[in-house]
Amino acid sequence: MKIACVGGGPAGLYFSILMKRQDPSHDITVYERNPAGSTYGWGVTYWAGLLDKLRAGDPESADAISAASVRWTDGVAIVRDERTVHRGDEGFGIGRRRMLALLAERAEALGVRVEFEHDITGADGPELADADLVVAADGVNSVLREAHGDHFGATFATGRNRYIWLGTTKVFDSFSFAFKETDHGWIWCYAYGFSGEQSTCVVECSPETWSGLGLDTMGEADSLNLMEKLFHDLLDGHRLIGRAQADDAAQWLHFRTLTNRVWHRGNLVLLGDAAHTTHYSIGAGTTLALEDALALAAALREAGAGTAGGRAAENGAGAGAGGSVAGVDLDGALTRYARRRRAELLSAQSAARYSAQWYENLPRYMRLDPARMFALLGQRHSPLLPHIPPQLYYRLDQATGRLEALRRLKRWLGPRLARTLHARTRPRTHA
Repeated sequence: MKIACVGGGPAGLYFSILMKRQDPSHDITVYERNPAGSTYGWGVTYWAGLLDKLRAGDPESADAISAASVRWTDGVAIVRDERTVHRGDEGFGIGRRRMLALLAERAEALGVRVEFEHDITGADGPELADADLVVAADGVNSVLREAHGDHFGATFATGRNRYIWLGTTKVFDSFSFAFKETDHGWIWCYAYGFSGEQSTCVVECSPETWSGLGLDTMGEADSLNLMEKLFHDLLDGHRLIGRAQADDAAQWLHFRTLTNRVWHRGNLVLLGDAAHTTHYSIGAGTTLALEDALALAAALREAGAGTAGGRAAENGAGAGAGGSVAGVDLDGALTRYARRRRAELLSAQSAARYSAQWYENLPRYMRLDPARMFALLGQRHSPLLPHIPPQLYYRLDQATGRLEALRRLKRWLGPRLARTLHARTRPRTHA
């Protein structure tokens, strides 16, 4: 197959790696409009389960990503001026630029052409004309998707709060939060390390707090200075960085959640942020994009792309009619991919929606003492939490946790007691 991937983010690069591993004879080009090493954002997060999936898809790139990542287990929160710590699952952070460099290097080593500073401005570009498969991995503002907007049926839901994506020279060894009350309401940040030199720091607040503090009119230098003062105990005197590169500008944004009614049109298929977005507060964007790539590659493999039969058909018949390419039922494969991923995304999208709502209703939870507030921060994905008074929900959750611990003990102890009693009462036999 001849494959054109538009967009050199994690999804497009990883998909090209997977397809080359399935069949080195695939002719694959990744088109990235930005120069090599140029990317937005700072670090990205993921959890241990993703590494297992990546190792199954391509052990070499998984090992490279793992080696370049930092790890943490604790969650730390500063509420007003009080610090609380919770133990959690192991998490990972890696610089987005570093991840993209590793994936691009691996793709090129396998024979993928990665063309930087090559902008695809429309679905009718000459680079796409003779491609068997066109992968739109060109982000939330996908040009390829918007060229057929009525078909894909993209819908955006805009969040209420304002947020800004920053870096800092403080290297965090835990996933850290800080919540500060001002005369104009609450402002908070999430921070996590992604290298031995820098961390990501995302600041969020309500629009009333944003304008009340004057952040709507301040220049970048003044706004960073204000936030450094507000979060001084979290940053330990380190500075905030608004720009990863000289031509980047840190902007206050509203998060937009994207869904699409349809994920493919003919030989054009959506991948990653072009297909869906989930609120950054669950830290799943990169993971979901890479899982898209795994699912799309698997659907094509199951349809015959990358098999000996598929290659034979390619060498013989060429592109066929009725949605078939080189003996592969392309339309069926893309339909199955979209159906599978939409089903798998339901839980993540639900969690992201409730997580965003938790932060939009933050004052509701700030009357709790810090340890209880932080416990409910971990429960923010619950659909019940918005409808139950926070204090009552906390008590119910604690009681349920104790009951579940007793149930686990009973499940563990029961069979062992039964075996012991059986051994004691079993009749003895003699030779």
